[in-house]
Amino acid sequence: MSISEADWTPLSERLRPKEFDDIVGQEHLTGKKGIIRGAVDSGKLFSMILYGPPGTGKTTIGEIIRSKLGNDYHFEFFSASLQGTADLKKHFAHGERLKRVGQQLVLFVDEIHRLNKSQQDVFLPVTEKGIIILIGATTENPSFEVNPALLSRCRLVILKGLKDSDISALLNKALEKDLILKESGVTVDGEVIEVIAQSSGGDARIALNLLDTLVESAAALDKPVLDLEVMNELSVLPAGRYTKKGEEHYDIVSAFIKSLRGSDPDAALYYMLRMLEGGEDPKFIARRMVIFSSEDIGLSDPMALVIANAAFQAVNNVGLPECILNLSEAAIYLSVATKSNRTYLAMVKAQEKVKTTPNLEIPLKLRNPVTKMMKELGYGKGYNYPHNSGGFSREYYLPEPIKEEVFYVPGNSGKEKFLFERLRSLWKGMKNYPEEE
Repeated sequence: MSISEADWTPLSERLRPKEFDDIVGQEHLTGKKGIIRGAVDSGKLFSMILYGPPGTGKTTIGEIIRSKLGNDYHFEFFSASLQGTADLKKHFAHGERLKRVGQQLVLFVDEIHRLNKSQQDVFLPVTEKGIIILIGATTENPSFEVNPALLSRCRLVILKGLKDSDISALLNKALEKDLILKESGVTVDGEVIEVIAQSSGGDARIALNLLDTLVESAAALDKPVLDLEVMNELSVLPAGRYTKKGEEHYDIVSAFIKSLRGSDPDAALYYMLRMLEGGEDPKFIARRMVIFSSEDIGLSDPMALVIANAAFQAVNNVGLPECILNLSEAAIYLSVATKSNRTYLAMVKAQEKVKTTPNLEIPLKLRNPVTKMMKELGYGKGYNYPHNSGGFSREYYLPEPIKEEVFYVPGNSGKEKFLFERLRSLWKGMKNYPEEE
C-alpha cells in the first residue's frame, strides 16, 4: 500500500496482522501450538465461537483463517448487526451448492450475539449436517447470548484480554513498521505509550488509532517530540478515560477511601465504579477495602474484615463483570460501619516500641520448657493457665521494663465501647487505661 492510499486508512487497519505470528496476547490460540493455528495447518477446521473483549483479534483471526484456507474451502463474512435471516439463508443455500461440488463453506458471523434466539436456531441444521463451518465472534458471554444447542455444536474459543504490555508492544511495533508514522518525524516518548496502553482498556484498535491521531496532531503542530506534556495539550484521550498510571488514578482512589471513611456509600460506589469503568483491576479495589476494614474500622465492627475479605475472594472466584456486585456490597457495608482507627494506632505504637526495645528478655514464665535443662532454669515457672482461673489471670505478659505499656485503647464506637470497658475492668490497677474514652 502506498502512502497516498494509506493516508485515509486507520492505523489499526494498516497494521492488521497478516500472519498468526503477528497476533499478540493469544499465543494459546495462534501460537505454534495454538488450537486455531493447528486446525488451519492440519486442514481440520471446526465450528467455533470466538469470545473475547473488543480489539483482541477476533476479526483478525477470521481474516487470517481466510487467507490460509486451501481451494477446498470457501470463506464468507456475515455481519449480525447489518444483515438478517434472509441473508443467512442465502449463505446456507450457497453452502449446499458448494457441498455438492466438494467444497466447504466457512461462514464468519461477526457479533453473533446480536442475533436473537430464533435466528440462531437456523444454524442448527446446517452446522449439524456440515453444510457450513461456523465461526461466530462475540464480545458477550456465550453462556447467556448463544443458544445452548448451537453452543454445543461449536467449540468455545476464549480470547484473552490484552495486557498493557501487549498493547505497548503493538504500539512500539507500529512506530517501527508504519511508513506514515515514521515519515511524520515525530518521536514518541515511552511514557506516552504507557498512558495510551492504559487508556485503551485492552482494545488494540483504540490504542493504535489513538497513537495515529496523536502523532498526526503533533506533526501538524510542528512538535518533534510527543511527550506527556504535548499529549495533555492535544487533549485527545477519550473523555472520562481513567489511566492506572496517571494522576486521576491516585485522585479517585483517594476519593474512594475518604468516602468510605466518611460513611458516604453513594460517593464510595460512584468512585469505585469510575475506577472499574476505567479498567482498574478489581483485585486492587478489593485489597484496598481489606486494608481499610482494619485501618479505619477495626474492632468497632469486626465483621468489616470478614466482608472485605469475602469480597476479595469473590473477585478471584467470580471475576468481572459479576464481581462488581460483590464489591458494591462490601463498599456499602464498609461505608455504613462504625469507624475506629484504634487498631491502626495500636499497631503503630507497638511498632515504635519494638524498634526502641528490640531485645528485651521474654519473661521466664512465658517460655516453653521443652527440655529438662530449660525447666531447671525456670522456664515456664509461675505461669498461670488462664482457663484455670475463669479465663483470666491477673499478671503481666510484656517484658519487665515495659510491663505496664498500653498500645491498644479502644474507642467508644460500635463494639469497641464494650472492649474498652472490659479491658479497663480486667487490668484495673495494673495498666493505665483512661477513666473515660
